[in-house]
Parts: sequence; C-alpha cells; structure tokens
Amino acid sequence: MLPPELPPLPALTRAECELVDSYLEVVDLLGRINPTRTNDTYGALRAAQALVGRATALRDALTLMHDRGESALHPVTLGRALRVLDGERRAGRLTVPPEHAS
Repeated sequence: MLPPELPPLPALTRAECELVDSYLEVVDLLGRINPTRTNDTYGALRAAQALVGRATALRDALTLMHDRGESALHPVTLGRALRVLDGERRAGRLTVPPEHAS
C-alpha cells in the first residue's frame, strides 16, 4: 500500500521558505533539548550547540523579508506549509508530557 500523497506546499517566496525551514529546524533542536523527552546530555548538548546557527538562519530569513519590504507574515499560508512539513508533530516535542497516573 502506498502512503497517502501529501498536499502540495503553498507558493512561498524564497525568504518564506527559509523562514519555514529554519523555524522547523529550531523546533526540532528544541525538541531534542527538551529535558522531559531526552535522557542523553550529550545529544541535548549537541542540539543546543546547533541551535545557535539555526536561530541565526531564522533571524537572517526574517531580516531579509523585512529588508525587502515584506512587512507582513501570512499565517494561513505559512501554517499550511508547516502542516505539510509535519510541523504539528515536530512542535509537539516541545511540550511537557502529562504525568502518568499511578
């Protein structure tokens, strides 16, 4: 059985693509650092080290958009792109899981 076909990504500018990609990379790294979801200090340390570079890329994408006069973000379109790229699941790793009932 073939996996379901993903919906197409919405049309985005290059800077918007960089914004979405960098944002998701930051989310992934924060998920790896989340102390409620990892047992490995070395892996968390490596993710924290990488976070600096990805946060810089995120800042640069937003700076480029601002410098080009792109003063508004389009949450519906960007949200659709994040959903297609599995952003909801990826962002779920940032939360604190509920305590297990005894």
